Amino acid sequence: MPAATGIVRDLRYLRHETSVFHPESPKRLEAIYKMLDSTDMKGKFLEIQPRHASVDEIGMIHKPRYIETVAKTAGMEHAYLDPDTETSPESYDAAKLAVGGFCNAVDRIMDGTVGNAFAFVRPPGHHAEADRAAGFCLFNNVAIGAMHAIRKHGVERVLIIDWDLHHGNGTQHSFYEDPNVVYFSTHQYPFYPGTGGLQEIGRGKGLGYTINVPLGRGPGDAEFLKIYRKILSPVAREFCPGMILLSAGFDIYFQDPLGGMKVTPKGFATLARVLLNLAEECCGGRFAVILEGGYHIGGLTESAKAVLNEMRGDTVKSEAELAGLEAQAAPSIDRIINAVIDQVAPLWKSLQKK
Repeated sequence: MPAATGIVRDLRYLRHETSVFHPESPKRLEAIYKMLDSTDMKGKFLEIQPRHASVDEIGMIHKPRYIETVAKTAGMEHAYLDPDTETSPESYDAAKLAVGGFCNAVDRIMDGTVGNAFAFVRPPGHHAEADRAAGFCLFNNVAIGAMHAIRKHGVERVLIIDWDLHHGNGTQHSFYEDPNVVYFSTHQYPFYPGTGGLQEIGRGKGLGYTINVPLGRGPGDAEFLKIYRKILSPVAREFCPGMILLSAGFDIYFQDPLGGMKVTPKGFATLARVLLNLAEECCGGRFAVILEGGYHIGGLTESAKAVLNEMRGDTVKSEAELAGLEAQAAPSIDRIINAVIDQVAPLWKSLQKK
């Protein structure tokens, strides 16, 4: 019997309100929560109750003055922290709850209550820098979750994968000089936020531990899978993380209004399978997912459902199936795969040509 899959959800996340035409709307979570309560999904998951993160926990990534800036928005009718990032009276509360919900998911995985977990929270986090909000994000949930795993649970190495359409600048900068965290990102480029170029591979002791795969418009299921199998998988096995975290942005969905990628719900499940297999191989299956972007509500919901079913082991794909799909990738994707390998191969033996 496989270990349970946990989910984090709470109606208080809907109280982070945005203006009527803002893409990061409470309607995103409303649709996902409705899916979780549908006949074919209800009762399949162990619910993990969120909590409010402490200021000290948030301070593992963010500077005190910035935390105070966000805290001061509590109760304010409306405030803008940057041109894209707005708050409502309960946004600070929701943001603390998003961080705490993800930390609780990490805790339940580490104590064996669940095998893996998906935190359906908002506001999202991967653009948030140490000292400022950005790109709809208040606090960097995944980065704080990684530090929580390291400091509370003694996890020595954490692998963070980010498949959001937009590069996770905040997450990258949090660990740019840290050899204990590998940050691996596929993203549309050049595009918001303008970071994530091929040459951005870390600094100092962290050199080689940031791996960016900047993509033009167009890649779909097979191309993303090939990237994961040719670059990420060898690095993950060599790094041997004690936990794998995923910033799951579903704006690479083929009909997302903000993006130009062509990933389908089946493709998201396939990528999740690669990560689940790596987690089984490297760290006893310890795999935590947090929601980032995704603005086609139907596509977001179906894609999240496909990932959850894969996490539960309902739709396990064989090695032959994965290899067959990879073989369908457009040959043009090899150019960027080879360029990324050329950048980081000197630092990863598993990528060096024999």
